[in-house]
Amino acid sequence: MSKLPEEHKFIDLSDYGRPFAKVIANALKNTTFTPIHVTIAFIIAGIFAIYCIVLEHYWLAAFFLILKSILDAADGELARVKQKPSYTGRYLDSVADILLNALFFIAIGFIASTPIWICIGAFLGLQLQGTLYNYYYVILRNKFDGDTTSRVFENKTPIALPGEKQKHVNILFGMYKVLYGAFDKTIYALDSNAHKGAALPKWFMTSVSTFGLGFQLLLIATLLVLGLKSYILPFFLVYTLMVLVFIAIRKLFYKS
Repeated sequence: MSKLPEEHKFIDLSDYGRPFAKVIANALKNTTFTPIHVTIAFIIAGIFAIYCIVLEHYWLAAFFLILKSILDAADGELARVKQKPSYTGRYLDSVADILLNALFFIAIGFIASTPIWICIGAFLGLQLQGTLYNYYYVILRNKFDGDTTSRVFENKTPIALPGEKQKHVNILFGMYKVLYGAFDKTIYALDSNAHKGAALPKWFMTSVSTFGLGFQLLLIATLLVLGLKSYILPFFLVYTLMVLVFIAIRKLFYKS
């Protein structure tokens, strides 16, 4: 099942790994491998990427960053082909992402000798960017009856779906709230009426998809390979200003 009906799909610049993710998911469809196993695999890929960044093996780091991005798409894809959506998988995925993102930026800050305030600001900016993208994307998916495992308002612990334990959902949702709560509240405060507005056009969603984690990791990988490690964290810090630009465009032109 696709995340959006065909007529509302847009070019998602962060989702370049989807074709490879589908191949992986289809290969694992009739096996005992679960989406959780794939999530664990992308965590391992992320750890290898961090190790390679610290050792300044940038081509290998780029490979593992891209592999992590592909596997990040593959776990959700496998859940869809097996028709086994899971809140456990959804929150494990998100918790793993934010922790790995923090470690990516710590590693990059270390090799580039970046001031700590820039590291912290860039990380917060990265997360705000991703939160805005997910916010608008989930609104679009819910509006057109797409995949609704993710929700616009993550305020209440969801009821476990068949095949998963409520205890696991409770623990992972609690971790999600601690790690993402401030970012969710910030974006909601900046654009609380987005869900009441007109459907966002494809060009707009494609532009906002530069905030998607897949595109962010691709950009990091590219800058590492090009020897521009010192520019990575300052770029993400400055690019956070585009959060305000996209919100302003949404409010001005798509408010109803």
